[in-house]
Amino acid sequence: MRISKEQTLKNRQKVVARASRLFRERGFERTSVNDLMKAAGFTHGGFYNHFASKDDLTREALDHAFHQLDGVRDQMPNLDDFVASYLSEDARDAPGSTCPAAALAGEVARQPDAVKAIFAEGLERMISSIVKLLPDKESARADATDIACRVVGALTLARAMPRSSGLGRELLETAKERSRRKPTKSRPKRGRAK
Repeated sequence: MRISKEQTLKNRQKVVARASRLFRERGFERTSVNDLMKAAGFTHGGFYNHFASKDDLTREALDHAFHQLDGVRDQMPNLDDFVASYLSEDARDAPGSTCPAAALAGEVARQPDAVKAIFAEGLERMISSIVKLLPDKESARADATDIACRVVGALTLARAMPRSSGLGRELLETAKERSRRKPTKSRPKRGRAK
């Protein structure tokens, strides 16, 4: 029995959504095509009806993950809420449904440039969304980039520790506190008095 184009598209979207989650939870290399199709409720044989290769699915799933989070960030009313949500213990414990930058940065570094380009586009949108939350538009781009580095780094490191780790919680809390502070312009260095 032949399925409609509409159903084929829905099936493809289901595979992409499940892959997006599984890749963030397990990584690209530890997630097989069989795992992906099974999670979506399909057989391994149907994979190539939708994708030319696992790399094709990897790109789509990563793009899907970043776009999912774009919508979440767009709903954040202010920087404090964004930071609190991003660096929460709930976010630490849910890599499959939170930021792909923190879940996959190390793995993307070993992927082809096509995957890296999607990662870069997603991170660029993240930085741009942080810029909108900052009051000082003169230094907003640099401040937003700094905040993105801080929150992604802290969440990545906190996930690398046992959930019971005091250091893991300290990383989240310190990054949260430092990211919420209003960025200050650096003071010019003063010359030594003669």
